Amino acid sequence: MEKSFALADIKCIKRITIGNIDPNNPMKDEKKEEQLEKLNEYLNGYPKGKIIGKDVSFGVFQMGEHQLTMQSTTYHVGFTREVR
Repeated sequence: MEKSFALADIKCIKRITIGNIDPNNPMKDEKKEEQLEKLNEYLNGYPKGKIIGKDVSFGVFQMGEHQLTMQSTTYHVGFTREVR
C-alpha cells in the first residue's frame, strides 16, 4: 500500500517544461522527448515525485493569413527529500 502524500511533507520541487511558445525557435521532437523522459524519471524513479501543480501557457500568432497556436506545459513535481 502506498504511503499518503501531504503537501506539508514536500522538501523539494522541480519544474519541468514541455513544449514552448516561441514561434521563432520551434522545438524539435528530440528535445520534447527529452523533456518527457525527464518528467517520467521524476514520477517513476527514486525518490518518487508527485505532480503538485501545472501551468499551461498558450501563444497565438498571426503569420500572414495563417494563425499559429503553440502551447507549453510546466509541471511542478514535489519530492519528500532533495533530488539532483
